[in-house]
Amino acid sequence: MNIGWNYKREHLDPLKRSHSIFTDGGDQPNVVPSKATIWYYFRDVTYQGIMEMYATANDIAKGASLMTGTKVNSEILGTAWPRHFNKVIAETMDANIQSIGLPTWSEADQTLAKAVQKEVSSKTTDGLATTLKGIQPPVEQPVSGGSDDIGDVSWTVPTVTLRFPSNIPGLQGHHWSNAIAMATPIAHKGVTAGAKVVASTVLDLLLKPELVKEAWTYFDEVQTKETKYTPMITMQDVPPIYLNKNIMEQYKPALKTFYYNEKKYDTYLEQLGVNYPTLKKD
Repeated sequence: MNIGWNYKREHLDPLKRSHSIFTDGGDQPNVVPSKATIWYYFRDVTYQGIMEMYATANDIAKGASLMTGTKVNSEILGTAWPRHFNKVIAETMDANIQSIGLPTWSEADQTLAKAVQKEVSSKTTDGLATTLKGIQPPVEQPVSGGSDDIGDVSWTVPTVTLRFPSNIPGLQGHHWSNAIAMATPIAHKGVTAGAKVVASTVLDLLLKPELVKEAWTYFDEVQTKETKYTPMITMQDVPPIYLNKNIMEQYKPALKTFYYNEKKYDTYLEQLGVNYPTLKKD
C-alpha cells in the first residue's frame, strides 16, 4: 500500500499533504511479517479534500490486499477539520490585544532571543517583537499548514484562538529550539499578557450580549451558509488512548526529577541552576 500511495502523492494537489510511519513492520529481517501497520496523516485545506484522500488511501489498501492475497482493515485515530474562526470575536479580541500590548522585554530577554535565532539560522534576527501587527484579513491563497481539533470546535460554536507572545519568533516547528523559552521570563511575561487578553475578551462577551448575537450571526449567515459540518469520526471510532502508553511509562518517572518545586525556588531556572541568559560562546 505504501508504494501505491507514494505514486499517488506525485499527483496530489499542492494543497494536499500526507505523512506516514510504520508502527509495526515485523521483528525479523529475514521473515515476512504476518501483519504490518502503517499510520497516515492526510491533510488538505477543505473537509472534502481530506475525505477524498482518505477514500483513495482505503482503495489503495484494498488493492494491495488483493494483489498480495492478504486482509486489510483501517481505523481513524484522530481527525481535525480545517479551521474557520469568528470575525466578530477576533475583532473584539484584537481590540484587547491593542489595549494590553506586548510585554516589556528586558535586555536579557532580547539577548537570549537573538542568540537562539542566530543558532538556528532563522530568517528572523531582531529578537522578540516590540510592535503589534494588528489583525490580518483571511489569506487570498490558502496554504496547507498544521492540524488541530480546534477546527471541529470552530464549526460547532463561534471560536477564535490566541497565540501568546511567549516564545521566540522565527523558530522551526517541532524543533528543540521551541522549548527553550518555556523555562524563561519570556514565557511568563507572554502568558501573563495573553491571559489578560483572554480575560478581557471573556468580560466583553459577558457584559455585551450584542457581541454574542453578532458572533452567531456571522457563524450562521457567513461561515456555515454553504459549508455544513459533518464529523469525520463515527460512533464506532474509539479514542486511541493507548497510543502513547509505552512512551509515558518509559519517560514519566524520569521527568519527575524536573518537576518545578515552586515552594523551594522562585524560578524554574533557579531550580535548574541556570544563569539567565546563558549563551553559547562564539
